Amino acid sequence: MITLLARSYANERDLQPIADLLNTCEAIDREENYYSTIELQQQVTSPDCNPDRDLRLWYDNSGQLIAFGQLWIPSSALNTAGQVDSSLWFRVHPDFRCQGLEAEIITWAEAVLRDVAADGVPLKLLTPCRSQQQHSRTLLEQHGFTIERQFSRMRRSLHEPIPLLQLPNGFTLKTGTEFDFAAWVEMFNQTFVDHWNFHPLTIEEFKHEILNDPRYRPDLDLAAVAADGTYAAFCYGWIDPETNQQQNRLEGHISALGTRREFRRLGLGRAMLLAALRRLKAAGMEIASLNVDEQNSNQAQQLYHSVGFRPHHTTLHYSKCL
Repeated sequence: MITLLARSYANERDLQPIADLLNTCEAIDREENYYSTIELQQQVTSPDCNPDRDLRLWYDNSGQLIAFGQLWIPSSALNTAGQVDSSLWFRVHPDFRCQGLEAEIITWAEAVLRDVAADGVPLKLLTPCRSQQQHSRTLLEQHGFTIERQFSRMRRSLHEPIPLLQLPNGFTLKTGTEFDFAAWVEMFNQTFVDHWNFHPLTIEEFKHEILNDPRYRPDLDLAAVAADGTYAAFCYGWIDPETNQQQNRLEGHISALGTRREFRRLGLGRAMLLAALRRLKAAGMEIASLNVDEQNSNQAQQLYHSVGFRPHHTTLHYSKCL
C-alpha cells in the first residue's frame, strides 16, 4: 500500500499543497486549467460544503500529498425522501496512478454517501471525465460507473463580429450591483428546475458566490427584468485573471445562461448572450467559452452554434447507483 496517511481537510494551510498537486496533474493531463488557493478557498467556505466530511487528502510515506478527493452533497438532496445525488471530483499524482489509490478514493466517497443518507434511500454518485482520457474511463467503468450525460465545452473567437441585438420591448437590463437576491435566486431555480441534475440554489449560496469571491465582476453578471419586476433571464460572465495568466490566454467564460420557462421563445436568451459577449470583449478578452448539456431539450446547442460557438472538448459524466 502506497498511502501512509489519509485524512480530512484541516484548515487553510492545506490549500496551497492541494493547489500544487492539482497543477502537477494538470501539467500531464493538459486540460487547460489552473488551480489557485482563491478558487479552493471559495469552494471550502461554501455554505454547501462540509470540509471535514467532503474533502480527503492522501499522503505517501515521505509526507508528500499524492491524491485529493472532493465530494459535493447538496443539502437539498439530504432533505428529501427521494434519491440522494453526490458528485465526486478527484486527482492522483501522475507518479502514483493506477496503483490502487483511485479505488481507495471511490471507496471513501461511497462510504461517506452511505453514511450521510437515510437508510433505504437510493444513492447515486456522479463523477466527470474528459472523453479523451481513456485510462480514467476504463478505471471508472471497472468500478461500476456508466456514462449518464455528456457536456460539450464550446468556444468562440471574440475577434469575430458580435451581432447587436436589443432586449425585447418591456424588458430592462440589470447588472450585479442592482440585483434583488431573492428574485434572482427564484429565477435561477425556476429556470433550471427542468434540467438534468438540478438542485435548488439558496440565497445564502448565491451571496457567497458573488460577495466573497474577489474574481466576481458585477458588470459581467446580467439579468433581464420584465415590466412587472419579474426576473426573466440571466447571463453570468466570468473572467479568471490568474488562470488566463498561467495559460497565456485571454478567455472569458459564460458561467450560466438561462431564461425562465414562461419567458422562453422571446429571444431573451440570445440577447443576453450577445450582451455578455460584448462585455467580455470590452474587458479585453479574445475568446469566450461555455458548457452545454448535449441532451439539453431547449435548443441551447443550436443557439450557441448560431452565434459562432464551436465544440472544443467533451466531458463525460459517469454515474453509479449504490
